[in-house]
Amino acid sequence: MDLGVNIIGAYHSSFGKLESETLYTLYEKAAKGALQDAEIEAKGIDGVFVGNYSGGAFNRQENIASYGVNAIPELRHKPMYRTETACSSGSSAIHMAIMAIKSGMMKRVLVVGLEKMTDLDITGVTEALALATYWPEEGSKSVTAPCMFADLAKGWMKKYNYSEAQLRPWLAQISSKAYTNGAQNPLAQLQKPKSAEDILALPDEKNPIIHAPLRLHDCSLVSDGSSALVLENASLGNGKGIAIKSFYSASDYLDSFGKNKSGHFLEGASFAVKKALKDAGLNINHINIAEVHDCFTITELLLYSAMGITPAGKEFEALENGSVFPDGKLPINLSGGLKAKGHPIGATGVSMHAYIYKQLMQNAWGHQAKNAETGLVVNIGGSGTSNAVSVLGR
Repeated sequence: MDLGVNIIGAYHSSFGKLESETLYTLYEKAAKGALQDAEIEAKGIDGVFVGNYSGGAFNRQENIASYGVNAIPELRHKPMYRTETACSSGSSAIHMAIMAIKSGMMKRVLVVGLEKMTDLDITGVTEALALATYWPEEGSKSVTAPCMFADLAKGWMKKYNYSEAQLRPWLAQISSKAYTNGAQNPLAQLQKPKSAEDILALPDEKNPIIHAPLRLHDCSLVSDGSSALVLENASLGNGKGIAIKSFYSASDYLDSFGKNKSGHFLEGASFAVKKALKDAGLNINHINIAEVHDCFTITELLLYSAMGITPAGKEFEALENGSVFPDGKLPINLSGGLKAKGHPIGATGVSMHAYIYKQLMQNAWGHQAKNAETGLVVNIGGSGTSNAVSVLGR
């Protein structure tokens, strides 16, 4: 089953510390790049949806969506909207665009995701990211994302009786896979492969504990970057592009793991994956490639069970049997993921969709999957609070 909405073009900047770029140049390059890739003129766009987590906190610029007019004056008087659902802001922009096309009010839509995070020092970045927590009980009390996902790791270890000594090699394998894949991606922030053994052998000063059991090499990156897509009603393109077969966004409690939601399983992501696959008439065995949210290595590990790749408590089996590696049954994060590709928050969801699109078009940035026909995006905002999933196919 298809929704009747196709992706027909994509753009992706380099991710990293982009000192020569601003929030505005990232927007303009993404918008123009996607239109060029789709071979569409701006006058053919009916609306613009922009994923941006916090231009206000990072760059002192809210109301960023309408900058599309400054970037491309031909878009003047077109509707433009900004979406914000923490780290899934970009996927939310895509989902809103799909709904606009499905409603019949728009035929062809531009989606842009962007974030410029490195203008702030680490204290400023931490404060900005804390705004995605439940502020009265978490952000205001210095509870940060590493704290929340470390609690998830602890909850999982306690539930299934694993030690930190057992967990660390599994997490190191996920980091190593990200670094190895990122080394083949010319747009990735980190392009130097590391083995799991190299990571485990690092002294504490080279791989310090951020919030136990998570260490530096378990954490995704502070990044600048942008990505963009052109979506259109499939009736316009005579089969051009890649179909969006289904999508779903499952919202969950705003507060952290182990309070109102599981402290050892990604319930919202699991619900969204099951719903999206069912709506597409597929199951996880039909998926050939996936880009998933590895904000921390523990997140990717527990997504293996949330996606149905392994039973809960046995997520490490996907590493041991090789199924999630490039030559495995379901390669995950061939881009390098958030861990190596980078994580400019508002751009992340759009980036994940853009990578799957390029893979399915057999024109990948980096490692090309063989004969991939269906792809899955799993993008999480906050502590499993916004779980955006999309199924794409030829």
